[in-house]
Amino acid sequence: MLFIFPRPFSSVSDVLLRGRRGVITNLRREFSIKSLILFVFLIITAEGSLSAPLVSKDLLLFYQDLHQNPELSLKEERTGAALAKGLEKEGMKVTYPFAGTGVVGVFNNGSGKTVLLRTDLDALPIIEETSLPYASKKKAINKSGREVGVMHACGHDIHVTNLLGTVRNLIKYKNRWQGTLVVIGQPAEEIGQGADQMIAGGLFKKFPKPDYALAFHVDAGLATGKVSYVSGPVMAAADSVEVTILGKGGHGALPHENIDPIVIASRFVLDIQTLISRERDPRAPSVISVGSFQCGTKPNITPDKCLLELTVRSFTKDERTRLLEGIKRKAEASSLSSNAPKPLVELTKEAIPATFNDHGLTARLVAILQTSLGKDNIIQGSPVTVSEDFSRYSESGIPSVMLFLGSVNEKRLGALRKKGNLPSLHSSRYYPDAEETLSTGIQAMTSLVEGLLPPG
Repeated sequence: MLFIFPRPFSSVSDVLLRGRRGVITNLRREFSIKSLILFVFLIITAEGSLSAPLVSKDLLLFYQDLHQNPELSLKEERTGAALAKGLEKEGMKVTYPFAGTGVVGVFNNGSGKTVLLRTDLDALPIIEETSLPYASKKKAINKSGREVGVMHACGHDIHVTNLLGTVRNLIKYKNRWQGTLVVIGQPAEEIGQGADQMIAGGLFKKFPKPDYALAFHVDAGLATGKVSYVSGPVMAAADSVEVTILGKGGHGALPHENIDPIVIASRFVLDIQTLISRERDPRAPSVISVGSFQCGTKPNITPDKCLLELTVRSFTKDERTRLLEGIKRKAEASSLSSNAPKPLVELTKEAIPATFNDHGLTARLVAILQTSLGKDNIIQGSPVTVSEDFSRYSESGIPSVMLFLGSVNEKRLGALRKKGNLPSLHSSRYYPDAEETLSTGIQAMTSLVEGLLPPG
C-alpha cells in the first residue's frame, strides 16, 4: 500500500521530534481517522523493527563494575560470582563455581536443539591508561610473585555483559524460540587453560551437550554497529616454546676459553626467521616471534646459558608440526656450529589449537545477522594470527562459530586512525564504546539464538 504524507517528513524520528501535540493537531486536520490509525501503526511497527534492544542503566553499571574490578586468569572469583548472580536473577539454573571459577547456566524452553553461548571472564596484567572515570586501578600478584596492574584490555567485560543482556532478552521473549540455552562463563582464556578445564570438569557430561556453540569477541578496529565473520580457519594455533642455549661460562675478557651462549642464541634468533621467509609456503600464514631473551648478569661475565621464549602461530596441523620441528633443528644447528652442548627445546603448557568456524553454521548465522542488522553491517573479515581457546569446543565435535563485534564508534575510530594512534586489543589505552557495542551485540546474539532455535 502506498501511503502519502500531506507534507514531507525526513523520518519517523522527525515526525516525533515535532512534538506530540503538533503532530496530532496536524493529523486531525489533514488525515481521516483511518489514516491516523494507519499512521500510528506504521510508526510503532517501524520503531519496533529498527530499534536495537535498549541497554539498561543497570546493565551499563554492571559493565562498569566489571571494568573497575578485573581479575587475572584463574582468580575470577568476583567476576564469576557477579555473572552467576545475574543469570540466576533472570531465571536460569546456575552452577557456580564450576571447574574452578567457571559459571554454567541452563534454561530449558521446551523440546528442541541446544545452543551454547560462551563468554570469557579474565583480564590482563596491564596498568590501564584510558583515563575513563571507571578505569581500573587494581593491582594483583602474578604467578611469578610480582605486583602487576590488572585491566580488561581484551574486552572480556563487554563479553560478560553482552551475555547477560542476551539472556535477559531471550528469557523475557521466550515465546520467540524453543529449545535449551546453555551459557558458560569461562575462566583463564588469556592463558589458554579455561576451556580445557571446563571440558575436563564435565561440561558436556553434567549439562546438556550443545548442537551449536557461539561466541563474540570485540574488535578494536571495527566500528560499532557492525559484526564481522570468517568462515573456516579464523584464529591461529598458539604454542609457547622455551629454548635454553647452553654454553661454557667464564671471564668476558677471555672469550677463547668460553663457549658464548649469547652469540649462539643471537644466531638462532636470526636463523629461525628463515622458517617463515624461506621454508614456508607464502600462501600459508604463520608467525614465530621471540618475546624474551634472557642472558647474563654482568658485562665481563660470559654466562653459562641463555633462555629464549617464543610464540608460534599457525593455522594447520602440518604447518604447526613443521614450525616446531624447525625450531628444534635450528637451535641444535646453531649450538653444533659453536661446539656447544645440545640445547633444550620444550613446549610449555599453553598450547592452543587453531579456531575453526564451521562453514555451514557460519553461513546460517550470516543470513540471520543480515536480516537482523542489515547487510551493510555484516562484514566478511580475514583470519588473524592471535589465538583463542574457544577452539577447544569445536575440537570436541560441536559446530562452533566466533564472530567479531565492532567496539569503537565510527567518529572516534576515524579520528584515531587519522592520528595513527588506534589502540589494539591488549593495549593499555584500548576501551570500547560500551553502550553502542552492547546494543549491537545483544541484538545480534539474541537474533542468532532465536534463528537457531525457532519455536514450533
